[in-house]
Amino acid sequence: MRVEFLYWEDCPSYAQALLRLREVVAEEGINSEVEVIRVDTEDQAQQLRFLGSPTIRFDDVDMAPPVDQSYGLSCRVYLTDDGRVTPLPSKEMIRRALRSAVRTREV
Repeated sequence: MRVEFLYWEDCPSYAQALLRLREVVAEEGINSEVEVIRVDTEDQAQQLRFLGSPTIRFDDVDMAPPVDQSYGLSCRVYLTDDGRVTPLPSKEMIRRALRSAVRTREV
């Protein structure tokens, strides 16, 4: 499985998000390295389909695809189960997305 973590350095939540992603990958027993990709320019953002920092993808599928797919250098927000907005996906959000990606691979 390919696990990607894309970030923009000016967004403060990326380091903690990366730590959470690595913890979940290890806890779930996924034998994949997290590919860390720093996005520095608007051109890179367009080319890499960067939805904001942090962007987490499993096998090239965003863990929480937004309705509006605009690419660019920005901080990203995620919606929690109870409707709150957060700049940092929870471990449970990452875990659900990862498990869904694993199930998709098995089909």
